[in-house]
Amino acid sequence: MRAIRRFTVRTVLPGELAALGELVHNLRWSWHPETLDLFADVDPATWERVGGDPVALLGAVEAERLQQLTADRRFLRRLADAADDLREYMTAPRWYQTIPGAPSAIAYFSPEYGIAAALPQYSGGLGILAGDHLKTASDLGVPILAVGLLYRHGYFSQSLSPEGWQLEHYPSLDPGGLPLTLLKDADGVPARVRIGLPQGRTLHAQIWVAQVGRVPLLLLDSDVAENDNAARDITDRLYGGGTDHRLMQELLLGVGGVRAIRDYCRITGHAEPEVFHTNEGHAGFLGLERIRELTESRLSFDEALEAVRAGTVFTTHTPVPAGIDRFPADMIARQFGGDNAWPTVPVERILALGAEPEPQSPEAEEGYTPGMFNMAVMGMRLAQRVNGVSRLHGEVSRGMFQGLWPGFDIEDVPVGSITNGVHAPTWVGRELMELAGRELPGLLERAEGWESVQKIADQDIWEIRGTLRARLVRAARQRLRESWRARGVSSAELGWIDDALDPEVLTIGFARRVPSYKRLTLMLKDPKRLRELLLHPERPVQIVIAGKAHPADEGGKKLIQQIVKFADAEDVRHRIVFLPDYDMNLGRLLVQGCDVWMNNPLRPLEACGTSGMKAALNGGLNLSIRDGWWDEWFDGTNGWAIPTADGVADPDRRDDLEAGGLYDLIEHEVADRFYDRAADGMPRRWLEMVKHTLASLGPKVLAGRMLRDYVTDLYTPAAASARALAANDFADAKSFAAWKLRVTRAWPGVRVEHVEAAGLGDTPQVGAFLELRASIALGDLEPADVCVQAAYGQVGLHDELVRPGYADFTIESVSDDGRAHFTGTIPLDRTGAFGYTIRVVPSHPLMASPAELGLLVLPEEPAGMTNGTLR
Repeated sequence: MRAIRRFTVRTVLPGELAALGELVHNLRWSWHPETLDLFADVDPATWERVGGDPVALLGAVEAERLQQLTADRRFLRRLADAADDLREYMTAPRWYQTIPGAPSAIAYFSPEYGIAAALPQYSGGLGILAGDHLKTASDLGVPILAVGLLYRHGYFSQSLSPEGWQLEHYPSLDPGGLPLTLLKDADGVPARVRIGLPQGRTLHAQIWVAQVGRVPLLLLDSDVAENDNAARDITDRLYGGGTDHRLMQELLLGVGGVRAIRDYCRITGHAEPEVFHTNEGHAGFLGLERIRELTESRLSFDEALEAVRAGTVFTTHTPVPAGIDRFPADMIARQFGGDNAWPTVPVERILALGAEPEPQSPEAEEGYTPGMFNMAVMGMRLAQRVNGVSRLHGEVSRGMFQGLWPGFDIEDVPVGSITNGVHAPTWVGRELMELAGRELPGLLERAEGWESVQKIADQDIWEIRGTLRARLVRAARQRLRESWRARGVSSAELGWIDDALDPEVLTIGFARRVPSYKRLTLMLKDPKRLRELLLHPERPVQIVIAGKAHPADEGGKKLIQQIVKFADAEDVRHRIVFLPDYDMNLGRLLVQGCDVWMNNPLRPLEACGTSGMKAALNGGLNLSIRDGWWDEWFDGTNGWAIPTADGVADPDRRDDLEAGGLYDLIEHEVADRFYDRAADGMPRRWLEMVKHTLASLGPKVLAGRMLRDYVTDLYTPAAASARALAANDFADAKSFAAWKLRVTRAWPGVRVEHVEAAGLGDTPQVGAFLELRASIALGDLEPADVCVQAAYGQVGLHDELVRPGYADFTIESVSDDGRAHFTGTIPLDRTGAFGYTIRVVPSHPLMASPAELGLLVLPEEPAGMTNGTLR
């Protein structure tokens, strides 16, 4: 018999233990070992039974045990110290408070957050990154106010059928059993967000608050009595349902998220955000809501658009068009038009924001469908600052979205990059954290001094690596036994699991989501070769694998089944295992316990990838295709780069080549180095590589470096722009919008009419300077409205400029016929084929990039070209 309703009855804590409730409801415990130790001592047996979940602990511990603790003076002292420590952590000034001009608050939007396994609101890398972003913001004192959705069934838990097929189960989550607090007005009434829907319907949502250290995370929940059944189910599960369902989730996240922030700031007195940061297009509608707010009070649509863009940061997280949310344009028109239209925000303007530009090249045609509304395109048009999540991903994104800035070279597309990082206290083994604290205090909080890792004794590192590997082996055996029993195998048949994996054997980890481009089964390309590596008599390898396929991805499920079928074979099942239900707890065990982290995506389809960063901080070595972050920071000796077969058109042939390179590296370099032992049994060459990895990657892969980059490169400049446009009743927003409209209308009259060159001579020599004079027809524009530049540098086979430099010209004079004359100088700073051209772009102090308006004028024919050779 099943219950018709599920809820959690919470323990009433004795007054002496009230601080336990304070500690439980701040998720700082998820990365603070001392607080976890305190919870474990409340009732060690119960703590073990609830899997280390503090909320579940307080729901399960017996009242008699709590009474015993009220008389335990030592425990009460520890509790008081922990509560005092948390209060100081929450209020003391930190790094951010030293930054001049930084925003008073930043709103951060993501559809998923990986904070802790006890709050299962994540599916993969985007959520884990968002969780690390919030935790690091808390540690640095960055005043982020985060927004997401509360999924009543979270993401699915995974098991396997007897045939090795992925099965999904959606647990029912009771907010009362989670570390959440319902946001209420001063009179105790729950705050509500309301969004109008077509046909007179209204979507209602309540707001739960998860306190992530110093950072409040607002989670909107549509499961309220005011909604009909369809609306109540909008926040049922992460990435579930069809197109209509997804649109409703994104509407609630974007529009509802802004309204939730307004309610939270009104009720609590929290500072209103000056900057809004949206991750992917899922929350893109937040920009429309902010435009609506401004147009209902004082501004036109165009003026509000400029004010909103100035304070918005958009981060793209996918290098593949299939990863971007698109909706039929008529679906968007129904939501924002007709009887549900916003009076001050015309639906035609909304549709234009999400309209995809027609592809300018065969590469851009992938994923393009006429009549679709593109959430990433809207997000970029609503943000003045856009970034990818690794240097390579920034390059790929500039190519993907070049059509938004027609005429500009890929290098000029205003999409930058900030490479992701990871939150060390969440992911680094406690033994290593304590070792670093003893030997190198403060190392994990700073970006310099990591070369001092070389001072740590090899013996200390090797012992900890053995401890972490053994912990993984124990946990893997337990999970393996549970998985086999769930597949219908009796305990009597599972004796072999006692010897599955070996804590002394080289251990390779591979864990991630399972889309096809991540190539889970590349290691199976030559099963005979893989068996030889696993069963090598002197240098065996063992592989621990985990990962989930999206419930609708039949191809991904087939890949998992292929891995499981291979790992089920009796001759290798002690050397290769697939562990179901990949979550944060399993991920932590893997990145801490594996000696090598393997990653073999199709380059360049990995935006960043952060699991390898976590492994590196735990003394693991990376064995990876040079994609995402590894392309940027591999230095030749801090791991291994799997050779890539870029340019090979046949995918099977490419897989063959790259799998062969993978096998060769494992056999001849990885295993050889791991098992090369000195007389004392220590793998000195391996540990030398581990230390170099820590020294070279440690300061780079920390999320503290990432957050500092966001604050200095994006958040603070965005706040300055937003303040400038909002000052004096939005005077600059009004003038900037009027200027853009005037320039756009007049731009067809701008032409490069003539270019003259002087100083070149008969034999151009490197180090000389070339003087240029350009005559520009400006039509109805003024010289101050434009920037005239020379683009110069190396010339390719077809006269294309390769990574050109730019020199700004100055106005010399304006003729009676209205032509403006500009002069400038370019350096002949390299030998070989050299060239230049002239371009004219709009210019305004409030522009963040010359390409911002997407307007560009070039000469009709290359001007002033020379085939001379510089020497």
